[in-house]
Amino acid sequence: MKHLEKGISLRHAPADFLRDLNADNFSAGLVAGIFGLSAGIIHISAGIAAGLPKEFTLLWVISYLFINGLFGLFLPAYYRLPLPMANSIPGALLFAAIIPTVGLNEALGATLIAGAISLVVGLAGWMSLVMRLIPMPIVMGMVAGILLKFGTNMVMPLQNAMLPAVVMILAFFMAPRFLRRVPPLVVALLVGVAYMALSGADFSGVTFSIKFPEFIVPTFTLEAFLAYGLPLALILVGMETPAGVGLVKGMGYREVPANGITAVGGIGTMVSAFFNLHSTCIAAPMTGICSSPESGAHDKRWVAAVIVGIIFVVAAPFYGFVFSLIEAMPSYFIAIIAGLALLRVIGSAMHITFSGKHEVGAMFSFLIAVSGLEILGIGSSFWALVLGAGLSMLVEFKDFEFSRRDRVADEPAA
Repeated sequence: MKHLEKGISLRHAPADFLRDLNADNFSAGLVAGIFGLSAGIIHISAGIAAGLPKEFTLLWVISYLFINGLFGLFLPAYYRLPLPMANSIPGALLFAAIIPTVGLNEALGATLIAGAISLVVGLAGWMSLVMRLIPMPIVMGMVAGILLKFGTNMVMPLQNAMLPAVVMILAFFMAPRFLRRVPPLVVALLVGVAYMALSGADFSGVTFSIKFPEFIVPTFTLEAFLAYGLPLALILVGMETPAGVGLVKGMGYREVPANGITAVGGIGTMVSAFFNLHSTCIAAPMTGICSSPESGAHDKRWVAAVIVGIIFVVAAPFYGFVFSLIEAMPSYFIAIIAGLALLRVIGSAMHITFSGKHEVGAMFSFLIAVSGLEILGIGSSFWALVLGAGLSMLVEFKDFEFSRRDRVADEPAA
């Protein structure tokens, strides 16, 4: 426990939440929460592609929201930092693909072991070593590559839905000039909703249902661990935490609890294994939204992350309804809002990636993340970090922090 970073406290968190709540962090939390709800579509698409029953897939998403929402209430409140919790999207794709091969209970058993590994890494304080092995420019290269698609998805509607896209994007950029007290994201959101209402969006397919997470007992097999559990552990420790920490640091926060984030994610992942869920970790895209300048003052942005947790917990039992509502919305709506929310984050990530040390590794990390390549069933986010750091170590070893420390330690005293 001595390696875990100390936070502020949970004792006064409710009062501090009400004190720090404002229009900026509320709107950022709302947008991030909507984005997180829409991410459930990725799970459902992956489940359908893998031939998984719709009932299980819906339970999977409900558990994702409920469990991650609970952990997302406490982590940002304890550290007073914008640290929203969700699950690993690369891990989700791997989880859906492996279930038909090894079985659901066996996949969840591997999830439990992966969570235990993440917990041990956090408790042992090894994340500082991981972060030194994978430097910030390489992490941000991966982040920039992954988030770039949100930027391109934001402008793609200009091709087939030019009017609403132009209206929403202009509303975002013109709002600070004419409506200084209203956050630009809220203006763009309201303008988009108004356009949908006026254009006659079809909500006839929206249905109401209530469902809660269901308990399941994991089963342990070596096959499932090697095929899924070990890659998941590497993704959680080597990709998800560094990406989240990199985003928060990129927004100007000097101290970010990498060990605490990893340990809490490990506990959450172990709990998840008993409720049809594959992981709990810091949520990189939502972290970008909650930690961005659009979320207001630095010391109050943690409120946005807590709002995400509240939205997740409240929406989880009703996700069948939420999913049908999201389905009724034009696809451009979420794409534009998410892109606008992440615009400055993408710019910051690009700046850190391409200015400074580790130029070769950062560039390759960015290109690999953008490419979407998949090796051994593991997605580009993981390989962007591994191959980017490996190449940087080969051709620009002098840029690594530990090489400088070792060199200084070996120099004789003056």
